[in-house]
Amino acid sequence: MPNKQILKNTNAEILNQFNASLFFDKKLYRQDIKGSIAHSKMLALQGIISIDDQEKIEIGLLQIKEEIESGEFTWKIEDEDIHMAIENRLSQIIGAPAGRLHTARSRNDQVATDFTLYVQDKTLDIKVKLKKLIEVLVDIASNHTETLIPGMTHLQHAQPINFGFHMLAYANMFKRDFERFASSYERNNYSPLGSAALAGTPHNIDRFKTAELLGFAAPSNCALDSSSNRDFALEILFNIATSMMHISRISEELILWSSYEFGFVKMSDEYATTSSIMPQKKNPDVPELLRGKTGRVYGNLIGLLTVMKGLPLAYNKDTQEDKEGVFDSVETMEISLDILTAVMDTLIINTTNMEKACKIGHLTATDLADYLVQKQNIPFRTAYYITKDVVAHANRLGKDVSELNIDELRASSEELQNVSEEIITYLDLRNSMNARNSYGGTSTNETNNQIKIFKDWLKN
Repeated sequence: MPNKQILKNTNAEILNQFNASLFFDKKLYRQDIKGSIAHSKMLALQGIISIDDQEKIEIGLLQIKEEIESGEFTWKIEDEDIHMAIENRLSQIIGAPAGRLHTARSRNDQVATDFTLYVQDKTLDIKVKLKKLIEVLVDIASNHTETLIPGMTHLQHAQPINFGFHMLAYANMFKRDFERFASSYERNNYSPLGSAALAGTPHNIDRFKTAELLGFAAPSNCALDSSSNRDFALEILFNIATSMMHISRISEELILWSSYEFGFVKMSDEYATTSSIMPQKKNPDVPELLRGKTGRVYGNLIGLLTVMKGLPLAYNKDTQEDKEGVFDSVETMEISLDILTAVMDTLIINTTNMEKACKIGHLTATDLADYLVQKQNIPFRTAYYITKDVVAHANRLGKDVSELNIDELRASSEELQNVSEEIITYLDLRNSMNARNSYGGTSTNETNNQIKIFKDWLKN
């Protein structure tokens, strides 16, 4: 028969491992210590604990911070979480005054405060990294306002645009990401501390003071909501997922553009590798990894949404599952932004191949139709079919529409036999790009205007 005592000990160890969050939530040690110092100061100001005890508590907490950062702190799984690990160590250092620290708070509002502080800190960090990426994209755009590249729909050549304009499309995506993080920061900048378990506390605390000490705009205004709220964590996961989707999209284009079929860009050797068997190959490993990691952060978002969807008020142990996904997504986002910024900053752009590709696919066919509408007063649908005839004729000649001379153009359709030579200028690729001078358009002039808007925004 198995030894019951051994089984009991084994089960206890398994339960400790299952129940504990210490070995991932110890990432919150800075926020936990910061929150505890603020809480102790407020308690002293309110006369709930003595000034002498508060000073001992603060000195002890700062010592613990030094121990953790120097690697001297001993982590014990029986402490269960970062909050008890710090409180137990504080008791060892200062004795009885440590027991006064937890007055007028619960682990429920404590962990909500720590986690909110972490998310707010990381939101600011990510904003800084997004700004750096946007700056690089705007810098590339500034140097390529006249570089032609095929604009595509359905991954088919559509109309000529400039490469700077293309880069600004991504800059706009990341600017919206920046603004989402900024909006989330403002919306979630409220302190849960003092909500206690779920209903507040009978102690005469000053939640506005702790909120001020911690850098929050104000305390949250409903204890029942505050102790179980994880919207802030879901928001950062959604913001990261959206931003990683944008990272994945530009990564996909880098992968395509660096292929032999495109040959538009070449990545620095730092961010591409050779094949293990084919020495002539250069693989776009980094953008492939960026594209792949997007699925990872999507999973973290769906995971927490699923955890939260059926929880009654107020706190439930299920929310222990809120942190690992957030930590993972934040770390993934931060390194992805750093890597993508470096990739774009060192990107070699083959303007010759980009412009050569613009002569494939009859990119100025729409300009021909627009000319017939504007100058010949032909209904657009009729002009559309005339243009189809011209494209077919160009194909028979083995030419792009932009390369047709006036005689070839006149011979392509009965309706064009007497057309003015002026039409040739409408078929020129660069003229076509610059003709799109409407607000937000691809012309060099409008692209420069968009760059100015971005540079003004970046300054502010």
